[in-house]
Amino acid sequence: MASPLRSLVEDDERYLKSFQLFLERSSEHQCMQDFIQGILPGELASVGNGKAELNVFGVGSGSGDIDLEMFSQIRQKHPSITVDNQVIEPSSQQIHNYKVLLSKTPDLDYIKFTWNKNTAAEFEQHWKENKMSKKADFIHMIQMLYYVKDPDATVRFFQSLLDKNGKLPIILVSGRSGWGKLWRKYRSQLCNTEISQCVTTRDIKSGLESQGVAYRSYALPSHLDISECFVEGSEKGELLLDFLTEVLDFSRTAPAELKAGVLEMLRQPDCSVETDGKVIFNNSLEALVLDPLP
Repeated sequence: MASPLRSLVEDDERYLKSFQLFLERSSEHQCMQDFIQGILPGELASVGNGKAELNVFGVGSGSGDIDLEMFSQIRQKHPSITVDNQVIEPSSQQIHNYKVLLSKTPDLDYIKFTWNKNTAAEFEQHWKENKMSKKADFIHMIQMLYYVKDPDATVRFFQSLLDKNGKLPIILVSGRSGWGKLWRKYRSQLCNTEISQCVTTRDIKSGLESQGVAYRSYALPSHLDISECFVEGSEKGELLLDFLTEVLDFSRTAPAELKAGVLEMLRQPDCSVETDGKVIFNNSLEALVLDPLP
């Protein structure tokens, strides 16, 4: 019998609402800033290798906040360049949010934005059908490989687009995080493989290693306060549970046994620590940086 559970990404409005709450309750933004300001500059040093214009692809750029922080680092490393930026994002609302952000942000004249309202798979299909040959100097895939059908194939395609000295950073939850533990136990019950994948960097690294593809790895510690998940009837707790399980209305639609099992798992030391009356989930991420294929 088919699972009655629906993927959270089927409801764009609720997904964005739960994602915003996740950002408020987690240290993810600080974690991303640590990567962008502390690690990324070293990776960007050779990007472009003297070119006047850099080609950038943002795969799953969302509302653009992280993109603009990365552009700031690119600008610092290469102050005289211009940027041709391909935004690849399936959500109309997120593209709107990105454009609103641009309208409020000064000194972006050096960037040309091209908007592709596509999933990664749609973009790849369009690219191949039109026999495109353009190469990219910098491609980023930040927290988006959960929403593709075949993460390994998606990574291979975009890595194949890298020009000489190009870089492809991928950020996902770490296999050592609470997410990794939760998904290893409940993957078959929670994951709708037609829309999303319960994928961690452990899975991506395994795929890369099986193909002999080198990568550099950076641990990005992060945490998430999930205390409200254990307050019966809490609207915010229910939103967080949706985000943690990637299931739409998990609290209302999941079988009682599954809901109880997930809540119990979330409190386990493998997933969380309890401190000062709060349940703090291990939200640790990992960045993998790839070079062009040989």
